Amino acid sequence: MLKGYLVRIVVIAALAVLLLSLLNMYMVNAKDVSKLEKIIAQPTVIYGHDGKLASKLSNAKVDWVDYENIPPSFIHALVATEDRDFFKHGGVDYYGIARAAVKNVTSGGVVEGGSTLTQQLAKNVFLTHQKTFTRKFDEYFYAKKIEKEYSKENILELYANHVYFGEGAWGLGRASQIYFGKQPKELSQSEAAVLAGLIKAPSAYSPVKNMEKAKERRNLVLSLMAEQGYITKEEAEKDKKESIQLKQKKTDPFKGKYPSYVDQIVAEAEQKYNIPQGDLLSGGYKIYTEMDQDMQAGLEDVYKDDKLFPKSSSDQMVQSGSVLIDPKTGGIRALVGGRGVHSFRQFNHATQLKRQPGSSLKPIVDYAPALEKGFDVYSSLKDEPLNLKGYSPENYDHQYRGTVTMYDALVHSYNVPAVYTLNEIGIQAGLDSAAKFGIPVTKEDRQLGLALGGLSRGVSPLNMAEAFSAFPNGGVREASHTIVKIIGPSGKVEAMHKKEETRAVSKENADKITYMLKGVINEGTGKKAKLEGGRELAGKTGTTQLAEEGTDGSKDQWFAGYTPNLAGAVWVGYDHTSSENYLTDSATDTAAPIFKAIMDRAVKNLPAEKFQLPVYEKPYTPPPETEKKKKPEEDKAKEKPKDAKKEQNSKKDNKDKEKKKENGDRKEKDKKERKKKEDSKDNKDQKDPKSKEKEQKDISNENSN
Repeated sequence: MLKGYLVRIVVIAALAVLLLSLLNMYMVNAKDVSKLEKIIAQPTVIYGHDGKLASKLSNAKVDWVDYENIPPSFIHALVATEDRDFFKHGGVDYYGIARAAVKNVTSGGVVEGGSTLTQQLAKNVFLTHQKTFTRKFDEYFYAKKIEKEYSKENILELYANHVYFGEGAWGLGRASQIYFGKQPKELSQSEAAVLAGLIKAPSAYSPVKNMEKAKERRNLVLSLMAEQGYITKEEAEKDKKESIQLKQKKTDPFKGKYPSYVDQIVAEAEQKYNIPQGDLLSGGYKIYTEMDQDMQAGLEDVYKDDKLFPKSSSDQMVQSGSVLIDPKTGGIRALVGGRGVHSFRQFNHATQLKRQPGSSLKPIVDYAPALEKGFDVYSSLKDEPLNLKGYSPENYDHQYRGTVTMYDALVHSYNVPAVYTLNEIGIQAGLDSAAKFGIPVTKEDRQLGLALGGLSRGVSPLNMAEAFSAFPNGGVREASHTIVKIIGPSGKVEAMHKKEETRAVSKENADKITYMLKGVINEGTGKKAKLEGGRELAGKTGTTQLAEEGTDGSKDQWFAGYTPNLAGAVWVGYDHTSSENYLTDSATDTAAPIFKAIMDRAVKNLPAEKFQLPVYEKPYTPPPETEKKKKPEEDKAKEKPKDAKKEQNSKKDNKDKEKKKENGDRKEKDKKERKKKEDSKDNKDQKDPKSKEKEQKDISNENSN
């Protein structure tokens, strides 16, 4: 009977062990540790147009270090301090757990963990740091699954890259940089011991906060390494005497570099190539771009110079956005999306802005299509009061000049001739031209205000830079872009830029626009944008007026222009314009000098090319009084010599005739004067005093014009 009882106990025990084993197996297999792979995020690397590394993009909180780049001294220090039996157990140290369990039961709570490195890894990645029995059970099963899936070397690599070292440093790679300013493989044995010692309590043992405690902790780690045979006692004593030399350094100089440009890369990859932002942040892509790093750095320097920008009268900063484009390819060479502190994918004033461009749109919607329809550089345009179905434009100086040439109208940015021109060619011609130049227009823009840049939606600096880039490219607009190609994590090309070009205007007429826009710089509203060293520039200012009654100021200021090999645009204004926040001057005084600073810096490494333009001669206008032209000296030389005596007599006769004519003219003049006095005397009392007043007023007006 006793035998039967024992058999039943053995069977029950065996079944219990089997059941527990099956449960253990089930629980271990149920744990998903694939997250370990997913969070091994590789940065996306960005290259400039010259193929050189420009920036890195990543949301990873670690700078990943492969196992072969982890110094053995750190591995020895880590194992000696945190898990001496790491290479012997299968993820769980049962003796350690038993020891911790006894201490926790006797203490009435959880006071000791006894976790292995594998369990700590499971806790860091999958669990909370709260000390509960439930968490310990989960930790056990995760640790078993990790040991099943990964080698000891893999586990050490994962652990070193996920553990927190204090001072914001996750992972060994970042900790090495933050504390010692070097790569992990460059760490000394003493420095490796310092970092291994931080893991238990990063804040308490940080050499940044408490150097003495950091030294004590390091020395303990070195003693443990010697005790377990990783180093000799002599080596330990020598390393204990080494001072801890901190050399804090930014983790990676390429991370976060050129933020505005990188923001546009991400936006373009998402919108054009359907690659999600999340993939770019962690997928290990290689993106080759059109960025010119020197131009980009220069543009960022300009935006750091507060002296170039208007001072704000409130706590709202005057904002700006700017773009530089290669006219021949459409490649965006540089881009800055705003002033002040940047945050990832914040509002980009260079690409996302939608504001009215003012007069900077005149070459595109008025004069380019007019040239295409047969107008010319010196065609006469009306500059007089107009009333076009209730629309009456005015010039900025409230003056009218009767007629002006297209050249003068554009150079001096007169409004009335621009509206007259658009009305003559038809609004549809202006809309069609805008579309060819890449300017977004809608059906609401079918109105004469279009002539002066009145758009329902507005434009961005990118829109304007791309539009103006057509003029130096023979009238052909190349689609703007940042990305040349994208190579995926597997090494496969996942995206490639395809050339997109549009004929915006004929080459002949593009040259005519360039000729006139050069005039804007040399003698018109863009004088303050004139470049150093005689570099040729063509461009146009644009200002939109403030809508506030009784306030003399502007809302938006623009400058768009180009050299033969670089086009660009800049916008200046407030994010929220109001009666307190507005610009007090025009684009001539603000946007033009900023554009000059941008271009002077940008073109310094570009060849100083000249615009290859035909000669555009002004039409001949005869003077009010003509006089006989003298023969050229070369014609005189061809004439036969005259008889000297005859020539002398001829001169004498001519003098006598001129004297008689002068006497006759004097007598005739005296006669007229006498008659005029008599008439004046006779009519003195009959003249209306108001007529006199009007006569004086007319003379005054004539003089003022």
